[in-house]
Amino acid sequence: MFTRDERRALIFLATVAVAGGVIRVSRGAAAGPVAAGVVAPDLAGGDLVRQAALSRQAEAAQRPLAPGERVDVDRATAVELERLPRVGKQLAERIVADRQANGPFGSLAGLGRVSGISAGLLRTLAPHVSFGGSVPPAAVVSTLSVFPRQATASASQPGGGAPAPKTRAGCADQVAVNGATREELTCLPGIGAVLADRIVAEREAHGPFRDVADLARVQGLGPSRIERLKAHVTIP
Repeated sequence: MFTRDERRALIFLATVAVAGGVIRVSRGAAAGPVAAGVVAPDLAGGDLVRQAALSRQAEAAQRPLAPGERVDVDRATAVELERLPRVGKQLAERIVADRQANGPFGSLAGLGRVSGISAGLLRTLAPHVSFGGSVPPAAVVSTLSVFPRQATASASQPGGGAPAPKTRAGCADQVAVNGATREELTCLPGIGAVLADRIVAEREAHGPFRDVADLARVQGLGPSRIERLKAHVTIP
């Protein structure tokens, strides 16, 4: 038989042993999901990585532009384009889709080919964008310089007759497509550097264009874009 002191010692040791077992079980349960995540990262643990990436993207989209900072529209992702003033998710995605389909914009006038981008929005964007790393020559563009057909459209010369010429700096009112240089072609509404190169390449490979409709030979020039060009081109 045990003495009273021995019984007390045995009860104490038994209590300590039971408490230690409970602690080990609790720790094992808490470590279970972590271990599963390490062994199988495609389970719940992997979702945390994707959520963190999405969170970083959302944070980047909400970060305002720093003073003097510009976004290269010819290279930026949709998330980066969302940082521009008045450019939301849908418009940013349309800009990227147009760029992938028709090539880089090359200028503010080229960016104007995207559906939903008005002359007013281009004026807002001018101080905040670049194209292929180059900065537009002027910080603010007028409606006339971007969309020549939208300004003074109803103006006429004194005494009646034909509408007054509508020109912008460095550009003629009309461009002779069969003889124009690449730079002259970029004066046309909706024609950036890539489309200008395609026009020149098509002209050199298959001969002059017979009429405005013949511009459909050029990849990226659809009916709506050709309709916009009619008032701005000449084809002898």
